[in-house]
Amino acid sequence: MNFHSTEVRQKAVTLLRDGVSNADVARTFGISPGTISYWKHLDRARRGECPGKHDPPCPRCDGRELNESAYSYLLGLYLGDGHISRYSAHRVPNLMITCGESWPGLMDDCERAMRTVFPDNSVCRVRKIGCRNVKVYSKHLPCLFPQHGPGKKHDRPIALEPWQQDIVDAHPWEFIRGLVHSDGCRIINWTTRLVAGERKRYEYPRYLFANKSDDIRKLFSDTLDKVGVEWTTLARGVDPFNISVARRASVALMDVHVGHKY
Repeated sequence: MNFHSTEVRQKAVTLLRDGVSNADVARTFGISPGTISYWKHLDRARRGECPGKHDPPCPRCDGRELNESAYSYLLGLYLGDGHISRYSAHRVPNLMITCGESWPGLMDDCERAMRTVFPDNSVCRVRKIGCRNVKVYSKHLPCLFPQHGPGKKHDRPIALEPWQQDIVDAHPWEFIRGLVHSDGCRIINWTTRLVAGERKRYEYPRYLFANKSDDIRKLFSDTLDKVGVEWTTLARGVDPFNISVARRASVALMDVHVGHKY
């Protein structure tokens, strides 16, 4: 074991206090970086400068202010393409929203909403083939997303808590936008019509939302009703998994508040 004099240790600590890096101090004195790091930790502990436990406050547990508009959008994304999980090696669970590489603007919106709802937590993007997972870690995720549970969402009941419904009622378009950005799209349909005896092609825009969960589709359609958007159900085979918005006035409303994925 190597022992170092008090004088050498004090000189090293003085350099560390002046902002010299651990590696440079280690090279200066020919001491292992681990020892230098340990000396720095002891010096900071004596002076009360060690960082405390990272425990950001929660809007539900601690009454922290919550940006309701950003939360309503993030809730829509979560119900569509998000899930909460916890790895054995991690201390807290993570919320992950899968975003396609084709829509970088949507990815930016998702990350912005996460950072706004969780201002004291780190948000990251994990690259996958054809997509990126936007993630945030927080022990309070189950507080803000009580719909979390074992298994797939369409295999269990999904209902909003009263406080969540109040937020969606106050910010319905953000909720609709989040759902469309996750499990919806804006497409151009076409048909043909006889005009003056000549058959012509006619194109019109339509919004579609597809989700296997009856409860999530109802949350979407109920919110559409509240903002005056007319919708119909389209069956895929015998399964009514699609909600369609095709009437011109309703599409125009959706274009103003939702628009294309980008």
